[in-house]
Amino acid sequence: MHELKIDLGERSYPILIGEGVLAKPGAVASLVGERDVAVVTNTVVGPLYLEALRDALDRSLKRRVIEITLPDGEVHKSLDTISRILDVLVTNRLGRDATVVALGGGVVGDMAGFAAACYQRGVDFVQVPTTLLAQVDSSVGGKTGVNHAGGKNLIGAFHQPRAVITDTSTLRTLPDRELRAGAAEVIKTAMICDAPFFAWLEQNIGRVMQREPAALAHAIRRCCEIKAEIVGRDEREQGDRALLNLGHTFAHAIETATGYSSWLHGEAVGAGLMMAATMSHRAGWIDGAQVQRVARLLELAGLPTAAREVPGATALDLMRIDKKVKAGRMRFVLLKAIGNAIVTADYPEQALAATLEAHFA
Repeated sequence: MHELKIDLGERSYPILIGEGVLAKPGAVASLVGERDVAVVTNTVVGPLYLEALRDALDRSLKRRVIEITLPDGEVHKSLDTISRILDVLVTNRLGRDATVVALGGGVVGDMAGFAAACYQRGVDFVQVPTTLLAQVDSSVGGKTGVNHAGGKNLIGAFHQPRAVITDTSTLRTLPDRELRAGAAEVIKTAMICDAPFFAWLEQNIGRVMQREPAALAHAIRRCCEIKAEIVGRDEREQGDRALLNLGHTFAHAIETATGYSSWLHGEAVGAGLMMAATMSHRAGWIDGAQVQRVARLLELAGLPTAAREVPGATALDLMRIDKKVKAGRMRFVLLKAIGNAIVTADYPEQALAATLEAHFA
């Protein structure tokens, strides 16, 4: 087992990464003590791992374990679902000392965390991510929330977990499409600030996609190390943390335009990464060879690089309400080089226009 730490002073917490961590005696139970627990999962993950989590919580203790099983899918990431979670917490009279445990992927984690942030003005929660995307990105850093018809993740809160417990053995049951979606966040992390990691992925992405344990463990650990460092110095995205949104301005527009139903988040991020590389090239900041490296790696991971069903004008309108907009000016995370991303509002308008034309309808 490998342990990392998110350094946030008195709110610091561990990330435990390893094969079979969920079954490790005391790994989960020690984090929640004898307090009541509400486990939030979904109809896909629950049948696979809920029993193991029950065992990990130590049935001998006299705590209550309340189980909340949600429907699967981004389309359910809404205030209506949050209300359903809160109804269960209230009905069962869970106290302020209760702990919410998120068992699932990014959607489950975002909603369980947001419900925990809201309930009695904030209760503890623990992330137990079961998808690659959640293990390398969304479970770490305390961003929680839900979607709105007008935009992705527009409603939410920063609420740090008490711990992240990443059992890499859960990836054995992950559908191939979900694995590919998670690979987008791995590639994103390398593109932001780690050119050697990007080069490693170029040589080893096949091993990752084949679920070789050593390759997966290295990719997950490196992504968590990078995110832990960034979040530790910029918890609430006032500076460097915005770099983690590389590709996401485009991605969120794709997801919103298609009703959160046909694209997985990671698939949209994959297309968004290609668009960010294109825009960086059109701005004159990276050369064509770097764009081709990005395109090739996304192709090897089985990720899309365009969103032809979304009109460019629609995407542009949706990007104008992105959370990175400041003083009415859209900001983008773009590349000065692979491994060197920046957040900027200073880009040629024609670079954006050319990117929209190249990758949208």
